[in-house]
Amino acid sequence: MASSPSSVSRPAVPAPDRLYGHEVPRVFTPPLRELTRETSLGFAVIDFARDLLGVTLRPWQAWFLVHALELLEDGRLRFRTVVLSVARQNGKSTLSQVLALWAMYVRGSGLVIGTAQNLDISEEVWDGAVDLAEGVDELADLIGAVHRSNGKKALVLESGERYRVQPATRRGGRGLSGDLIMLDELREHSTWDAWSAVTKTTMARPDALILGMSNAGDAASIVLRHLRLMAHRELGDPDGIVRSAEGVADILAAPVEDDGAPDDAITNGDAALGWFEWSAPPGVDVHDVDGWLAANPSYGHVEMHRALASAATTDPEWVFRTECLCQWNDGATESVFPSGSWLLGQDRESVIADGEPVTFCVEVEPDRANAYIVAAGRRPDGDVHVEPIAARPGTSWVTGWFKERTRPGQDLRVVARRRGAAVVSIADDLEAMDGVEVVNWGGADLGAACGRLFDAVVAHVWEPDADEGETAGDQPERLWHRPSPVLDLVAGTVVTRPMAGGDSWMWSAKGSPYGCAVLMAASGAVWDVLRPQEDNSSAYEEYDVAVV
Repeated sequence: MASSPSSVSRPAVPAPDRLYGHEVPRVFTPPLRELTRETSLGFAVIDFARDLLGVTLRPWQAWFLVHALELLEDGRLRFRTVVLSVARQNGKSTLSQVLALWAMYVRGSGLVIGTAQNLDISEEVWDGAVDLAEGVDELADLIGAVHRSNGKKALVLESGERYRVQPATRRGGRGLSGDLIMLDELREHSTWDAWSAVTKTTMARPDALILGMSNAGDAASIVLRHLRLMAHRELGDPDGIVRSAEGVADILAAPVEDDGAPDDAITNGDAALGWFEWSAPPGVDVHDVDGWLAANPSYGHVEMHRALASAATTDPEWVFRTECLCQWNDGATESVFPSGSWLLGQDRESVIADGEPVTFCVEVEPDRANAYIVAAGRRPDGDVHVEPIAARPGTSWVTGWFKERTRPGQDLRVVARRRGAAVVSIADDLEAMDGVEVVNWGGADLGAACGRLFDAVVAHVWEPDADEGETAGDQPERLWHRPSPVLDLVAGTVVTRPMAGGDSWMWSAKGSPYGCAVLMAASGAVWDVLRPQEDNSSAYEEYDVAVV
């Protein structure tokens, strides 16, 4: 890792007893050579901020600009795309405003586009940039027009340079040609539509820059997850996320090889992607101040200690890790399952044994936005394996998925709810299909299924009770699963709700931040495997059941 440039302005040396956030990110794309005023435009941005805008950038902001705006030997920007990953409230907005104004006033960028999933966010950043420009006579004299209509805000210089705000939609930015594209809250991009629309405005611009900014994402963060995987792979997989992602495939957690990204979405072969990640290292305790400093580079430059201490104590763990430690939720956080039990059931090599029957379960989110198919069956050691094998938007694809896998004389066994759930219509269609046996699921069995899955997870931390005469041989059957971001995320955040009568419970779709449909499907499949029944029919290999 390169040392910070000596000419970057810094605050006075702190007192020995005062802590500051890390100036250098924990994970980043290293420079090709020493970064000086001749090899990086970042120094010019820092000077512009200080000398014209009156803004002294924090050390981490200056470090980032110097490294993100590295130049190749021919004078072009090294990176076409840069991603800044940092915890919330550390100064991304100020960085964006300074960079946008420098690009217009100094570099002569014809069009700067600011966008965020929530238009209010990008408009607020734009408002701040306009205030900065109008507050400096030398800059204000060069403004040709300021359009303040909501949804159509634009700062236009007399020389023609523009800074516009665009919505993060599939039409945002189409027809324009941008030189600097700033995408805030990149974690909220759950499809490639907005990315494809706005970033492709740079295709005809030889030295354009796309800047994505965000704290950590989750299973639904399709774009940010893809970029993170590619960057971490290029950097030697420092956190092991590429290894964990291999072989996992569904709409929310697609494999590295093919995740539905546009063919030209990003490549790093020609140094097209620069990744700069301020995050706490994996496994750090939420109360560990060293973790706070790694993810919050503005710590000490602004008062953050009390706020972080309060949030670490009062937030659900997954909230604090995502928002304040810039860590992705991987199911390791506290949830309804005893601490560590879900991760103890993770086995990359886990499979259903050859010849063992397989049960499928279908579940649909209440708003029918996504449907899930989960399979379960016995492992070679007799324990239970569960695996999400398909997840896609909508519901119309489900029956076709099963129809493609039916075989004469061997029915696919599918658990599905027949009352009070969005999956009912699918169950009706499956029941009418040759080669499919539908197992009706409902009533008290819903609670029984959730309880059985819970018990099979808890079995990993089960200890015999000598007072009850239990021995190690009495250990309950355990549940095993491969790494799966979509299932791990839900298992790490799901909550429960009581069922009618109050004697049992089930997973709560309404109360769980990422829903519970995929875990409900896992519960249904595991329930069918564990209950006494006649021989099932379907088998993994015979039906070409691949993770898709």
